[in-house]
Amino acid sequence: MSENQNAAILKRKLDDRFFRKGLTVAILSGMTYGLYSAFITYAMSNGVWADWYGAKSGLSAVVVIYVLGALGSGVNDTMSAVWALIVAGIKGKLGDFLRCLKTRPGAVMIVCALIGGPIASAAYIIALQMAGSIIIPITALCPAIGAILGRILFKQPLSPRMIAGIALCLCATLMISASAGMSGSGSSTQIAGILIAFIAALGWGIEGCVAGFGTIVIDYEIGITIRQLTSGLANLLIMVPIMTLIAGNIALSPELTLTALTDGPSMIFFIISGFFALFAYSLWYKGNSMCGAALGMACNGAYSFWGPFFCWLVLGCIFGQEGWGLRPIAWVAAVLMFVGILLIALNPLTLFKRNEKEVA
Repeated sequence: MSENQNAAILKRKLDDRFFRKGLTVAILSGMTYGLYSAFITYAMSNGVWADWYGAKSGLSAVVVIYVLGALGSGVNDTMSAVWALIVAGIKGKLGDFLRCLKTRPGAVMIVCALIGGPIASAAYIIALQMAGSIIIPITALCPAIGAILGRILFKQPLSPRMIAGIALCLCATLMISASAGMSGSGSSTQIAGILIAFIAALGWGIEGCVAGFGTIVIDYEIGITIRQLTSGLANLLIMVPIMTLIAGNIALSPELTLTALTDGPSMIFFIISGFFALFAYSLWYKGNSMCGAALGMACNGAYSFWGPFFCWLVLGCIFGQEGWGLRPIAWVAAVLMFVGILLIALNPLTLFKRNEKEVA
């Protein structure tokens, strides 16, 4: 065997090892997103949050549903940004972070954060509080929405395989909606939460389209730091005041924000949820760069399963909260959603071809 053949075999083995590592990283991103969802929900049921959501809180329905949702998202993303800054400091990347803020790619990441943070993340938390983990597979529609937006905005082709994947995702969404309708009590609130979940999916779909440019030239850890810091501050300093103004009492904004940030029982779990949120996003970006954006997006989209699973495990089994079990149809729909996302992201036959090459 010639030296060139040996070098080619060695390179293929290194590429395959790198690919498999990227695949593992992308899968972990979906798992950490499920853990983030569980712990932020538990954080928003502890300490002063339990009082705010209580029947005797004195807060209006608008404040309880929308203002607290934006506030919870803001506190979580701010804690996530603190974790990101700590990691950047340990790795000596704070200087790069400050320099990137002044660049065009840095500006793109800020725009992404504004779309995916104050809009999409707040909608996600609001929907989660209103309808529970049943909305998580719906927000996982973002790859399907991203594919459609890519076709409309950037004239990117939609193959029959991708159209089939989108159709499968829509069928799964209908199954989830049907399971919500069959849940009986509080179904109107669940349906409202499901509708709000589509806002999160749309926001993340747009973010995914826009973020492509920024993450090509920015280190993924720097990009995540910019995103989380922008999202957290925008929620706390812009979104919450706007919503309290709409609710008719803007003075509530600093009062609620300060109380939330100094509430020990809940902040413990916001610190945990912020930690998992940081790695949910950073591992997603890293996985995309290692195994390709399409496959990375598909593996991350598995949070349509990991989200309900960890909410059931953490909230239902560990902390003993009721109402986190899902009907069998919702579990089936979550799996179908992942299969649809996989079809949108890549041709499954390519995985078999890769395995054949490895055997050869």
